[in-house]
Amino acid sequence: TSPRLLCTATKQKNNGQNLEEDSNPGDQKPEPSSAEKTLIEEKVKLEEQLKETMEKYKRALADTENLRQRSQKMVDEAKLYGIQGFCKDLLEVADILEKATESVPQEEIKEENPHLKNLYEGLVMTEVQIQKVFKKHGLLKLNPVGARFDPYEHEALFHTPVEGKEPGTVALVTKVGYKLHGRTLRPALVGVAKEA
Repeated sequence: TSPRLLCTATKQKNNGQNLEEDSNPGDQKPEPSSAEKTLIEEKVKLEEQLKETMEKYKRALADTENLRQRSQKMVDEAKLYGIQGFCKDLLEVADILEKATESVPQEEIKEENPHLKNLYEGLVMTEVQIQKVFKKHGLLKLNPVGARFDPYEHEALFHTPVEGKEPGTVALVTKVGYKLHGRTLRPALVGVAKEA
């Protein structure tokens, strides 16, 4: 009993035969056995499953990256606009301060009236300081007199014919507006010029 030879080339060499003698050009390949067919079918199924799994994996990676980018954008916006509510409340204080300085009659501010003069100068300095703080935090004043009416930045209270003003431009500002980092926080309340 000789050991079983797995390679036909070795078997042919042992028998002293040449490979070319054994093969006939007219012979067809033998049909695969049922075990081979099963293995081939299983291989095809596994390749399809691998392809599907890779597709799902790539989709999951893309979804995760999109979610990460959206979350980062939301965090960045929260950092920029997180003070929005606080700023809106401070705008009312700034408005009152501005009205207080405007209501002081200029002819009354004299050296003979030092209390009023000191009070007025204190109000002006406070108003200047609050505007500096606003600017430091990205809150800018909108006083658009003469500018083109922009519905994203202005709120029209009325339209009126004004001589020397082009129609569609802001003729009067009744309340200044503010922008926080380029986003309109409060639109300016304006009167718009129209054709006579």
